[in-house]
Amino acid sequence: MIQTAVKPTTAFEGLMKNFASYNAWANRTLVNWLKTKPVEVMDKEVASSFPSIQQTLVHIWDTERFWSSVLQQQPAPVSFRMEGFHGTLEEVFEGIVQKSDELASYIYSLSDEGIQEQVEFNSPWVSGKATRAEYLVQVLNHSTYHRGQVITMGRHVGLTDAPMTDYNFYLLYGKQ
Repeated sequence: MIQTAVKPTTAFEGLMKNFASYNAWANRTLVNWLKTKPVEVMDKEVASSFPSIQQTLVHIWDTERFWSSVLQQQPAPVSFRMEGFHGTLEEVFEGIVQKSDELASYIYSLSDEGIQEQVEFNSPWVSGKATRAEYLVQVLNHSTYHRGQVITMGRHVGLTDAPMTDYNFYLLYGKQ
């Protein structure tokens, strides 16, 4: 779990850092649950934004990779969407957890001013300028949306014991 010895200077800074840690916790919780399930259900076709649980997980990971580069003002990584993903399910599990931990660590390294700083990005599909906080909310909300899809897709393939990954469960059980 991502933690910091530095106390946030504002409630806003604390919330942004807490929400980044929540995302890492929720992704880890989801992945740990999926690791206990039969591998073959991860590629079963289900009507959703993406045709399988694994492809949805790849999308979560890819999107966090992209937005992490925006937040850090680094060149965007090659998108799985553009190049395709040819790795293993285990690599997807590891990639999601690692990227969300890295994102939380980066957010924890920022001051309130750094979180509120304006950043720009240009991509093949969209460009923009907003504060890091706004883009952070974008990426974390996006991951939450797709985690919900994974849970629903799981029910369609017989996985009925999904973990609770709501923010309140993080506050009660995941936050340290």
